[in-house]
Amino acid sequence: MRERVCSVLQQIEAEHEVRVLFACESGSRGWGFASPDSDYDVRFLYVHKPAWYLRVESPRDVIEKPIDAELDVCGWEWRKALGLLKRANPTLIDWLDSPIVYRQHDGIMAQLHALSGRFFSAESARWHYLSMAQKNFRQYLQDDEVRLKKYFYVLRPLLAVRWIEAGKGAPPMRFDQLLHGTVQDGPLLRDIAELLSVKQRAGEAEYGPRRPILHAFIRAELDRPTEALPLAHSNRDSALLDALLFDTVMADFNVKEEI
Repeated sequence: MRERVCSVLQQIEAEHEVRVLFACESGSRGWGFASPDSDYDVRFLYVHKPAWYLRVESPRDVIEKPIDAELDVCGWEWRKALGLLKRANPTLIDWLDSPIVYRQHDGIMAQLHALSGRFFSAESARWHYLSMAQKNFRQYLQDDEVRLKKYFYVLRPLLAVRWIEAGKGAPPMRFDQLLHGTVQDGPLLRDIAELLSVKQRAGEAEYGPRRPILHAFIRAELDRPTEALPLAHSNRDSALLDALLFDTVMADFNVKEEI
């Protein structure tokens, strides 16, 4: 599958005349609780040639491949990605922590990683993950029989909220790191471990009875009052992002300045 992903990325580069700077796994395989039949959620960042940026009307800044049974591929253009980082987008910051990386321009991505902490907002990230947990809980966990995978689509964002409120910064993508960094309750840990074991052996569509311990924990977390968080860094200088955009666009395609 890694070979197929790399082949698809090469096809995208040729078809759209772009350079892929970073590609990673997001979703259950990146989070660490994939089922045997889980698909591959590939997310990537790409840059165009300089002429693309010299237009009055902004062209489309997303590339999406048709989804099939195994592969879901979607990418964001570099200027779009840097703009999202400026607004402290938690999804982009999440991608940067993926344990599965298919492609990476080391020098450029090192600069982006260095900037990501500067633009992280605890308050924005908390509301992002809390809203995600609330939505998934209402949509998927209301019946007596529920899809097992959906528990993790509520648990992971709730644990991310705990991580952020503990002052640990951006939450890690890996579920096991989130779990052991935020939960100490023995019965809850055992219930999650049991569900994780079942989930990793079962199919994506597997249903099971509602789990009282997990359900009680989720309700308590969703009903828990929120606390004030520290304000975002005051040194979120967009000039740093402008410089990274300029250097990437110009250097990556070996364009020389003409006098």
